[in-house]
Amino acid sequence: MSDFPILTRERMALLGQLLRYGVTGALASVVNIGIYHALVRLGGMDPNLAWTCGFVGAAATGYVIHGKWSFRGHGSRDRQTVRILRFAIVSLISFALNSLWVWLLVQHMDLPIWAPYPLVLCVTPLLVFWLNRQWVFE
Repeated sequence: MSDFPILTRERMALLGQLLRYGVTGALASVVNIGIYHALVRLGGMDPNLAWTCGFVGAAATGYVIHGKWSFRGHGSRDRQTVRILRFAIVSLISFALNSLWVWLLVQHMDLPIWAPYPLVLCVTPLLVFWLNRQWVFE
C-alpha cells in the first residue's frame, strides 16, 4: 500500500495552475522589482512611488498571462468586465500589502531597499493566488 495520496485529476489541475501561477508571478515580480529598483537607484524616486510604477507594469503583465495561461481551463471567460474589475480589486489588495512591506521595512525601519523582497515574493503571492482562483478566474 502506498503512503502517498492519490493525485486526482482535480489536484493535478490545481497543481498545474499553481505552478503556472508561480512562473507568471515570477515574471510579473521581475517586472515590478526591476522598475522599482531602477527608479529608486537610478532615478532617486521615493520608494513607494517607485513601487507604484512597478506595480502598474506587473499588473498589466499578470492579467494577460494569468488569464491566458495560469488559469487556462479554469472557470468561464464570459464576463470579461467583471473579471477585469475583480482582478483590479485583487491587484489593489496585493499592491496595498506589498506597499505596507516597502513602507514598514524600507521607510520605517530603514532597512535596505531589497528587504521587502522575501515578503513580496512569498507571502503576498499565496494570498493573491487564492483570491484569483476563487474569485477572479472562477
